[in-house]
Amino acid sequence: MQTGVGPGPARPEPRRPAVGEKGDRRAVSFSSVDILVFVGYFVVVAAIAVLVSRREREAADYFLAGRSLSWWLIGMSLIASNISTEHFVGMAGSGVDFGLAIASYEWMAAVTLVIVARWFLPRLLELGVTTMPEYLERRFDARARGWLAVYMLLAYVFVAMATVLYAGGLALQTLFGLRLGWGILILAGFAGAYTAYGGLKAVVWTDLLQGSMLLVGGAITTFFALRAVGGWGRLVERAGDKFHMVLPLDHPELPWFAIFFGGLWIANLFYWGCNQFITQRALGARDIRQGRFGVLFAAYLKLAIPFIIVIPGIAASVLFAGELERSDMAYPLLIERLLPAGLTGLMFAALLAAIMSSLDSMANAAATIFTVDLYQRHLRPGAGERRLIGVGRASTAAFLGLAACWAPFLASFERVFSYIQEFWGLITPGVAVVFLAGLFWRGATAPAAAWVLAATLPVTIGVKAVLSERAFLDQMWVAGLLLTGLLMALSRPGAGTAPPPEGAGDRERRQDGRWLVPARDPLFDALCAGLVLAVGALYVVFF
Repeated sequence: MQTGVGPGPARPEPRRPAVGEKGDRRAVSFSSVDILVFVGYFVVVAAIAVLVSRREREAADYFLAGRSLSWWLIGMSLIASNISTEHFVGMAGSGVDFGLAIASYEWMAAVTLVIVARWFLPRLLELGVTTMPEYLERRFDARARGWLAVYMLLAYVFVAMATVLYAGGLALQTLFGLRLGWGILILAGFAGAYTAYGGLKAVVWTDLLQGSMLLVGGAITTFFALRAVGGWGRLVERAGDKFHMVLPLDHPELPWFAIFFGGLWIANLFYWGCNQFITQRALGARDIRQGRFGVLFAAYLKLAIPFIIVIPGIAASVLFAGELERSDMAYPLLIERLLPAGLTGLMFAALLAAIMSSLDSMANAAATIFTVDLYQRHLRPGAGERRLIGVGRASTAAFLGLAACWAPFLASFERVFSYIQEFWGLITPGVAVVFLAGLFWRGATAPAAAWVLAATLPVTIGVKAVLSERAFLDQMWVAGLLLTGLLMALSRPGAGTAPPPEGAGDRERRQDGRWLVPARDPLFDALCAGLVLAVGALYVVFF
């Protein structure tokens, strides 16, 4: 299937085998500088992980970095964890197919992060929870905690980590001619080694390097893509139909109602407010103010992401029209064809950074949930600190191994980004409904929360079957409405479960002032307002 559109290749040349095409194809030629940059990246990441992880003696050090993270570490780690090869490969591919409209995932996420920083984060930090399932037990009961722990582990292994490994293996295959399976094993082995050794502290400090690499590398690729097309004006002229943010109501993936009022809000509130591998670095904040400003820092960085990922995808649709067998291959092909010697290695290091920063976060989050919510809660309640750290390390390796085994099967899906959204959508509505009710509705009861989580998969699968022709965001919205109705019906008036009482640890955290929400923070308020206005301006410009 040809997914590229446009007037044809920018410069005539003999046709190479299409990306993803079987047969003998050459790998990218790397200069000595490229190799030096590439090898140096691995050495520096490994060194950082070892240096920052030497003093981990307690589970809180391993899973939450000792609750000592500053705003700039939190913000960069959030972005590095979020942006991975499923963005560079999958979102750029969606840019080929749908244009700039796919940027709604980034720009609406920025608004969602304001909501998380203002209302979600203070409650989670003042309770001092380690995992998101733990919050559900504190607010509801152990049944809700168990359901969420199982859902998240399945999603992390078979959706999140598997797609990152698959997209990364695809990039290695395109650039080096390396077999997909070997590329997946190499990526899983390296990410698993330093994540298992260092825990969250190794994750956030390596993310600082890796987040910087992916932002710089993405900007470089955008520069060369625009130069190859002939500049911004020429790109808009040749692909003007791809620069519209608001798509028709019946669009198969990005209908405007779902973006502004429907399913995208369910997806975003779940991902940024209830998702362990994202919230974990904010839970490790030194205090509430550091956590809030870290989340806002990430929100501002989200504004730039479409310009370094989606725009190159649109440029590839012009430059390589007719050559793209799969739209997912747009970004690797840009690196192969456009970057000069020296920068190829830098950009490949940036792609590796994107892979590693997401893999390490997901693996650490999965290990945290398994160790804290399942092992410590049900199997060994009295386990000591060293045993918990050991279980965390072993489960990190095990989950990455499972994900590596599943990743090659994703080749049967046309677009990896769509695979992610479709399958996360099966659990997202129920989890988001329960969390929102727990945070903002005192009348929500523990039995109702447990029933909603238990009914999530039957409801979402049923909605998908009945509304199979509608966009998956619309399906998520309908499922969310049905599950909200179920929660309200099962929560009898006056029978609500109040938020949990404070424990001694919570009182201590409040007494030292670190966990008190400031009565008023003018800088925080101004930054929140500025971000919302910036997002509105982007939608006006690219309407």
